Amino acid sequence: MQKYAIFLSETGYYYYKYYDTVESLAGTRFEGIISEDFLPVVIDEAGGFFSLSGAMFQFVKIEECEGPPLTVEEMFFKNLENFKLGWMSPEGDTYSCSYTGHAKCAKMLAEKFLPDAELPERALGKAGWIKIIDSWDGTQREHKQFVYSLNGKVSSRQADKLFDLGLYNNPEVKELLAASEDSW
Repeated sequence: MQKYAIFLSETGYYYYKYYDTVESLAGTRFEGIISEDFLPVVIDEAGGFFSLSGAMFQFVKIEECEGPPLTVEEMFFKNLENFKLGWMSPEGDTYSCSYTGHAKCAKMLAEKFLPDAELPERALGKAGWIKIIDSWDGTQREHKQFVYSLNGKVSSRQADKLFDLGLYNNPEVKELLAASEDSW
């Protein structure tokens, strides 16, 4: 059994491995480095660690389980009311992620919906999923959303959802709609 510290962000929950005893650090790269007085700690995916205190920003709970403690829908909120960035299924369901979370979200979505996929983002694209990314280039006054479709089309449900999200006037969305209307 592994312990995990669960945190909340605007787009979903996330987790890090949690260690509360020196013995639990056995076999990690921090064995013999982190002392009892620094515990408990969490170790992040980049190989770093930090001390966990109960008053941490966005800390939710400790979870003990075998395997990942969160589902794809928990990590990347499904159909979030204020969706901005992430992935959209051919059925129009959205999965929210941060500016840099598309690859991790794609990996988890592919594991759930396309389990034999070798290249998650490409597999989702081939299956009709679209990606909504941030188009900010560093010179613009504000961030905007850009819609990307690997096959150059969208489903009618995706078109409806893009309308609901206020993205119908984006130039790339207009092109996607024009290329797709005959297939609905």
